[in-house]
Amino acid sequence: MSEKITKSEQEWMDQLGFEAFKIMRMKGTERAGTSPLNHEKRKGMFVCAGCGEPLFASDTKYESGSGWPSFYQPIGDDAIEEEVDKSLWMTRTEVHCAKCDGHLGHVFPDGPKPTGQRYCINGASLKFKPED
Repeated sequence: MSEKITKSEQEWMDQLGFEAFKIMRMKGTERAGTSPLNHEKRKGMFVCAGCGEPLFASDTKYESGSGWPSFYQPIGDDAIEEEVDKSLWMTRTEVHCAKCDGHLGHVFPDGPKPTGQRYCINGASLKFKPED
């Protein structure tokens, strides 16, 4: 992975728009069931909405019933980074883009095989690039 992307808060706001800025830069979340990416079934790549880095392959996406796009593994070990999130009176594992530090969502240990992980990702943090 190359150098981290850094921008001012205003540059991020101008690029992302209010909803994605709130989620990716302020660690917000979108309402469950509202992302059009929940219904995305084509082959392709889910990339970071902040920097375009590939994060999740479409063949790792599954229907978790959570209301957010869910994946059982990232594209590679260096695509995302994790940190402990103790907000909302609970302890969870937050995931963010390794390249631009944009908040993506959380990972939980209740996913399907082969990893047992559920990467529960805000759709506004992603863009879908269909396979050619």
